[in-house]
Amino acid sequence: METEIRNIEDNGRGRYVLAMPGGEEAYLTYVRGGPDHISIDYSFVPPSARGKGVGARLVAHAVEHARVKGARITPVCGYVAAEFRRHKEWTDVLAI
Repeated sequence: METEIRNIEDNGRGRYVLAMPGGEEAYLTYVRGGPDHISIDYSFVPPSARGKGVGARLVAHAVEHARVKGARITPVCGYVAAEFRRHKEWTDVLAI
C-alpha cells in the first residue's frame, strides 16, 4: 500500500486521498468553511481494504494537517464523527 496521503483542494472542496493496491483510492472529502475550518462530509474505503485501519489513518492525517494549519474540523460524516468520539486527544481541532 502506498503510504503517502495526498491533499487535493479546488474552490473550497477538497479530498485527502490514499492510493490503494490495484488502482483504487480511499478518501475523505471536505468543504472549506473558511480559511481555518473544514467540514469532513464523506469517507470511503474500498471493500478490499476495510477493517485494516485505512479510514482511521485518513482521519488521523486530517487531524494532524489541521493542527499544522491551525484549523478546526467539523465531522459531518458519521464515521469521522465516531473517530473523534474515540480519540479525545483530537478535541483541540474539533469545531464546536
